[in-house]
Amino acid sequence: CMTRADHSSGTDRIAEVAAQQGWSNDTIVVNVQGDEPLIPPALIRAVAQHLQDHPECAIATACHPIHDEALMRNPNVVKAALDKNGNALYFSRAPIPWPRDAYAQNRPLPQNVGVLRHIGLYAYRAGFLHAYGQLAPAAIEQTESLEQLRALYHGYKIGVAITDHAPPSGVDTEQDLQVARGLFIEQVNHR
Repeated sequence: CMTRADHSSGTDRIAEVAAQQGWSNDTIVVNVQGDEPLIPPALIRAVAQHLQDHPECAIATACHPIHDEALMRNPNVVKAALDKNGNALYFSRAPIPWPRDAYAQNRPLPQNVGVLRHIGLYAYRAGFLHAYGQLAPAAIEQTESLEQLRALYHGYKIGVAITDHAPPSGVDTEQDLQVARGLFIEQVNHR
């Protein structure tokens, strides 16, 4: 089905579809974002299962550890900070967490600080999607251009599945597109 053209995010678009289709509140809906074309099917299943296993969460997503400082500082690589239960506290385009003194002096991140890269993959409970359209956009969502911050701002929990096997980076630049095309051709040739 087609959705309206005026949606500001993929979650808004999926919320419209959930309403059109009349999905029950407990239906799990998975969204692989268009700029993440090489997400492995096993990771899609893992995120859906993570949401199934965590009924306290409205959304599940995935992250993996990163150690490359260039990735940590890249604003096209979204980073996440988690609570002790593995739920998201915040997502940012800035490097988080970052020790105060290292940041102030422009020093590299110490090795013992865990930085997580967010992967553009979400599983939602349809009940959350039914409510999402009524949630006012949050200033933090608009500042960071990260739709998941609207859910956090309004008190919804986002469970995070951690994977050690990172998919290729998303496609945000022309260079990313060339890399993705090469990886796709490589996958097709190995079938």
